[in-house]
Amino acid sequence: MSVDKAYKQEKKADLKEHKYYYNRELSWILFNERVLDEARDRSNPLLERVKFLSITASNLDEFFMIRVASLKDMVNAGYSKPDIAGMSPAKQLTRLSTATHKLVDRQYSTLLRSLMPLMSNEGIHLILKHEDLNNEQKEYVDDYFLKNVYPVLTPMAVDSSRPFPLIRNNTLNIGALVSKKPKNGHKSNKVEKEFATVQVPSVLPRIVKLPCDDGDTVILLEEIIERNMGKLFANYDVICAYPFRIMRNADLTIEEDEAADLLKEIERQLKKRQWGEVIRLEVADDTDPKLMKILLKELNCREEAVYRIQGPLDLTFLMKLCSFEGYERLKDPVFTPQPVLELPPDCDIFEAIRNSDILLHHPYETFKPIVDFIRQAARDPNVLAIKQTLYRVSGHSPIIAALAQAAENGKQVTVLVELKARFDEENNIIWAKKLEQAGCHVIYGLVGLKTHSKITLVVRREDDGIRRYVHLGTGNYNDSTAKLYTDIGLLTCSEPVGEDATAVFNMLSGYSEPLNWNRLSVAPLWLKDKFLSLIRREMNHAMQGKSARIIAKINSLCDKDIIMALYEASTAGVKIDLIIRGICCLRTGIPGISDNISVRSIVGRFLEHSRIFYFENCGNNEIYCGSADWMPRNLERRVEILFPIEEEKLKERVYNILDTMLRDTLKARVMNAEGGYDRIDKRGKELLSCQAEFCAQAVARTGEHIRKSRSVENKRVFTPETQIKE
Repeated sequence: MSVDKAYKQEKKADLKEHKYYYNRELSWILFNERVLDEARDRSNPLLERVKFLSITASNLDEFFMIRVASLKDMVNAGYSKPDIAGMSPAKQLTRLSTATHKLVDRQYSTLLRSLMPLMSNEGIHLILKHEDLNNEQKEYVDDYFLKNVYPVLTPMAVDSSRPFPLIRNNTLNIGALVSKKPKNGHKSNKVEKEFATVQVPSVLPRIVKLPCDDGDTVILLEEIIERNMGKLFANYDVICAYPFRIMRNADLTIEEDEAADLLKEIERQLKKRQWGEVIRLEVADDTDPKLMKILLKELNCREEAVYRIQGPLDLTFLMKLCSFEGYERLKDPVFTPQPVLELPPDCDIFEAIRNSDILLHHPYETFKPIVDFIRQAARDPNVLAIKQTLYRVSGHSPIIAALAQAAENGKQVTVLVELKARFDEENNIIWAKKLEQAGCHVIYGLVGLKTHSKITLVVRREDDGIRRYVHLGTGNYNDSTAKLYTDIGLLTCSEPVGEDATAVFNMLSGYSEPLNWNRLSVAPLWLKDKFLSLIRREMNHAMQGKSARIIAKINSLCDKDIIMALYEASTAGVKIDLIIRGICCLRTGIPGISDNISVRSIVGRFLEHSRIFYFENCGNNEIYCGSADWMPRNLERRVEILFPIEEEKLKERVYNILDTMLRDTLKARVMNAEGGYDRIDKRGKELLSCQAEFCAQAVARTGEHIRKSRSVENKRVFTPETQIKE
């Protein structure tokens, strides 16, 4: 059957039908399962496996606070419209409950049956129950409790005069049943049991090291508190005590149109996170039934939201274990981000950018040039203005310091700080106030939209007039996460890009939309149409018998219009390779519809965060990078930027990134027709981890540059005679 005939035949298929799509939330669970697979993978160093297990726990916490909470809000509001896969919110919650309970069971099976025995063999001993302490350790923890813990705690009893206290979101607590001690030694036949609780203080280290002759022996803070509960309730007998932890709805509902001051409105909403609806309750699996009944009633929590845990609650503490010194053999070799060769130390960054566009590949190449770019601009007397968007920044951000210095130096500094960056709202409020105090003009984002784009514009006066220097990226201006996340950045002084950058900031600060764009494509008004146009162009080429291919590397794919366009392109004969770290609602292996589409996910030591798009275009290939995933929120409800890679040598580098990821046989998982992900059959194939390969390439590139530099230096300085003398 010809491609054209097959395409016409499949036009009969209604691509809007639910059967062609996966549910977004269940797809996310599969992603977290892939992260868990790394914790179970024996080829990974032991403490890297422990780290991956910790990541699955923090991932799941955020998933509950936002995604599960959102579904519960829909159910409570009577919303029943089905999702892309035809599932109502209520049905999604039912399916998710089953899936998340299974995931949690696998987490603890991995910890207790695999990782803990292996850690113990290596000298890291985790005591899970205070009853297992020896006499010396008991004496130590009791002394530690009195000196370090007891002064911090606030025990709370519940009775007729003291109501049930507020249990804060995402906190670890110990619940207890207590009874008043009999007066004058008289015992009553009827023992009145009352509820009491104490919050495990987050200001103290959760992992406590115990005296140990060999290796490290540790116990968790809650076990020390539980052992000493009697000291907190001196007039009571402690009948039983068990840890518990709750997750509340943390999805902020911000009425931006009615908020006179967005900053104050967000500050107000942040406080509400502490008393949102309880959506998950974690308890020890052997918790006393009466204590359990009290928790369910007072927290207004249903049984399906209860997770009975055999092991320590909140596995995020495992990340601290990975920082113990002396266990380097159990970790990945340390990788130092390599220098950007086009930007040697102390160079004039502006001159370097004028010579050619500069591509940065983090974390394989250092993020330092971006910090230096802002710092040089802040100090340069010829720089007139700096404009930048900030979504997430580090705790002690050098970018913020440089922007503040620029304002103090008299530059015109405009910064859009996105206050609605989830779980970074509080941090961003602090930075926004600091920038305002330094004299920067701070914008708090647009009403109804999140500004997720990553762009910096530096306006500089030069001999031939005003020149604009632009940095565009796929990742945040965060020097900390830049060591952990893979991202692409571009430094350019292209005049068309500079004009577009000016238009972006004018749009953000003054709501003025440009008549057209030179090189950039911007959401929410233009970007989705750009993607659909590029996909359809490849489809038309395929229908004409021309070469057609699409490669897209993204974090998530759940936009129905994009998926339908990809299905149509596949039907027309376009070869489509998707590299998607997380959510994917597209289904592979549908006869006649997605035969030409492959989906792979790569989970490695670095978080795959860059978004890269390749369109073959009959041999005149086009490559784009950007801040947006193929999700409705990115394409329709956020300010996002897509930028082209135009210089041929840079296009080759970016294509090599995609090609290397498609050749990965060690970390890649490929989606099957059932929606699961399979490891790649390595028989007859090169054993390749793309992230390890990128590390090696970066080091080799730096080494080759050093060798060439030394060779030039030797030819310039040494003569044959001096070489003999040496």
